[in-house]
Amino acid sequence: MPHVVLVHPEIPPNTGNIARTCAATKTELHLIEPLGFELSDRYLKRAGLDYWPYVKLHCHPDIESFYHVQAQRGGRCIGFSVSGTCSHTDFQFQADDWLLFGCETQGLPKAVLAACPATVYIPMAEPGVRSLNLSVSVAIGLFEARRQVGLLP
Repeated sequence: MPHVVLVHPEIPPNTGNIARTCAATKTELHLIEPLGFELSDRYLKRAGLDYWPYVKLHCHPDIESFYHVQAQRGGRCIGFSVSGTCSHTDFQFQADDWLLFGCETQGLPKAVLAACPATVYIPMAEPGVRSLNLSVSVAIGLFEARRQVGLLP
């Protein structure tokens, strides 16, 4: 099953909404510090509502710690970025992929993007729009990955 990885998320309601999506899909959520908020933040909890007990949450103190866990468990790191090389719908996801998303203001760090064997983007019709909201992007990417690997009814 794909994993969702947020690298340095900054906005509590976005992470709360993503946690709710992960709870609904039984998808593991990995947060890589530093975070722009405390995990006890009321906005984070409000956005996740009462679904936090259903979230398989993992916090990593830094990207190296995350890479260690990812290497032990296997699978590819797929970077989502406006500068990705392939549309998310044209990319062939695998069941054990790790879907990496960057912070709201800067996206994935260049070093993280460079370490990903593949980077994908979500096409947008309006060139004046830089990006989608992080929680929307995660939902789009996660559901496409789940569709492709046969995890949707």
